[in-house]
Amino acid sequence: MTITAPAGALPASFRAKRRIGFNTRVSFNDEAGPAQGLRDGIELFKVAERLGYQSGWAYQRHFDHYLSSPLPFFAAAGQHTKDITLGSAVIPMRYQDPILLAEAAGTTDLLIDGRLELAISTGANAAFDAVFGAVDTDARTEAKRRQARFLAAISGEILHTVAGSGQGAPEGTGLRVTPHSPTLRSRIRQGSASLGSAVQAAELGIGLISGTVQHDHAEGETFGAYQARIIEAYRSTWRRTWVTEPPPVAVAASVLVGTTAELREKYATYDLERRTLGIAASRPKGALDPTARTNQPPGSQISPVFHGTPDQVIEAVLNDPGLAATDEVVLFLPPAFGLAENVRLLTDFTDTVALSLGWSPGS
Repeated sequence: MTITAPAGALPASFRAKRRIGFNTRVSFNDEAGPAQGLRDGIELFKVAERLGYQSGWAYQRHFDHYLSSPLPFFAAAGQHTKDITLGSAVIPMRYQDPILLAEAAGTTDLLIDGRLELAISTGANAAFDAVFGAVDTDARTEAKRRQARFLAAISGEILHTVAGSGQGAPEGTGLRVTPHSPTLRSRIRQGSASLGSAVQAAELGIGLISGTVQHDHAEGETFGAYQARIIEAYRSTWRRTWVTEPPPVAVAASVLVGTTAELREKYATYDLERRTLGIAASRPKGALDPTARTNQPPGSQISPVFHGTPDQVIEAVLNDPGLAATDEVVLFLPPAFGLAENVRLLTDFTDTVALSLGWSPGS
């Protein structure tokens, strides 16, 4: 049964969702292996496009049972789709060579006809420094430096002027990243978990996607209320800085519509896992157990899970300040779910909830 909202039924503070998307980790388990996980990931993008989803996002995670290199995956998935945008959420800049990333991003974007959306971040994981190499400055400062270099590279700026012979180009040649995708910079976003990162994104003139973990919220402030503040800070900073209207904001959220009693019980169990284990919840077989270190960074909070009957989910989404403020809802898929489970989630959402949020497949 499809539930639709009558005209004018949306609350005054709720922005109609013109786009919907999903975020997958393209995970794999020890039994099927990574090759099957990658094939299932491509199939998920194909199904989502047929259902009318406008965006598909893949989470980057190193050294575990998840996608570690999104761009080759997007280049492959783009050959099996034609309309859906393909995005990373997120790529930590601290562990990227900005010029190599710019070259790979430009190549990928051209191969998939300008459908790449890269979400990058300036966060870091100290445990990775031993693998990727330590830096003289702190990790966040280094990430911001690499972010600036990357944005300059994809913008087509001259990165170096040849000073002498023997460098493969005549003296005085300005070296730019090739191949260059001229519109790619307009599709770069910042993955934001705090007010400060949202303000930084606006000042840089890049888009915003807010995720499922937050930092620096006020004491007693709900996840949705802080998310709404993050979005407002981004939009107001953008208007002051660029004197134009900001680009659409996306929010990743766990929205699980239970169309059967069995599914409602399953999603309630996942909710309990998230509240109990935090970022360690829902892991494919063989994945690392982060609870050996910590559930989540100190001072952070994790997003709620919106689950229940279609009517209950609609009511919860309509009344959440963060989801009300965003332009695009991106369904965060449980990492341990397989292809069939994810397809069911995406299908049930479009069949029972999405239209009541102001969305239509042709938006």
